[in-house]
Amino acid sequence: MIEFRLSVDALGNTRFAYSPLGELAGSLRSLGAGQPGYAMQPWLREVRGRVGSIDLDLLGAVAPPGAFAPNFLFLWSTDPKVTIKDQLEELAALPADVFSRDLAKVWRDRPLPARLSAMLGRDASSVGPQLADALWRYWETMIAPYWSRIRAVVDDDVSYRVGKLLGGGLYDLLADLHPEVTLRGATLAIDKPHHQDAVYSDAELTLIPSVFVWPNLIIGHDTPGHFELIYAARGVARVWETSGAEIGDDVLGALLGRTRASILARLAIPMATTHLARELGQSPATVSAHLSVLRRSGLLTTRRSGRLVLYRRTPLATSIVAAAEQQEGAG
Repeated sequence: MIEFRLSVDALGNTRFAYSPLGELAGSLRSLGAGQPGYAMQPWLREVRGRVGSIDLDLLGAVAPPGAFAPNFLFLWSTDPKVTIKDQLEELAALPADVFSRDLAKVWRDRPLPARLSAMLGRDASSVGPQLADALWRYWETMIAPYWSRIRAVVDDDVSYRVGKLLGGGLYDLLADLHPEVTLRGATLAIDKPHHQDAVYSDAELTLIPSVFVWPNLIIGHDTPGHFELIYAARGVARVWETSGAEIGDDVLGALLGRTRASILARLAIPMATTHLARELGQSPATVSAHLSVLRRSGLLTTRRSGRLVLYRRTPLATSIVAAAEQQEGAG
């Protein structure tokens, strides 16, 4: 059992962070599990045929499913604009002993795979760049097509939890974080039997919402004075709903117009203008104009997440989309 003591100082030292690289690592671990949970099944079905050009032998050895994950794959940043390229550059520059130490921890009870032994035994300066290159190839194929939707779910979770924090304090923010997390008075208890019992106080608490970590909870406590929780964001399963939906000459398109119909189809999850623009292949200004019309019509609501404004379908819009889909199915 791991305990984190909550206090006024803990409240002041609590922050949210972002990790595209952590999402990549979580997806690798999910892929290696063979039968990931139901929320990841739609993603697995879509990407299963794309892995031919990816070095899964190496990447699967770097991030296998199991109790421990390498810290170097879970770099994070408090900057909401951090990109996978930023984080891969950071990873490529890490000293070779970081990779050796983390991978020894991951494979502590099993022989180190031959690919890892060979990689770590070569020129130490090449380990980081070699891994970064393999991870980038994986990202482009397996994560990039879904990134705007993944990020929308993460942003929505941060917005939700900030609202809980403002309304009821740190206790409300943490109350529904994960089944392994319970609040006992002023103590946050984390049920991790494979970790050594420990108590933390006066540490910076960093919360990192994730899609691919679902249904697990990953903790980071190797750096003195720092404590990280990588937890499953709310609404993970919604990432794959209408992920790539194109609406043409159908019922909803005829009613609203193709672009506005496509926007409503995608807003099963809250998304920002820039996210929608990337998915639709249109300019943010064009998408913003359509969003304004849909909002004035009572089909969208908004809420702020940091600097982003997230748009969400109203119940009326959801019922319209459902009715249109039902009519198409009947036809």
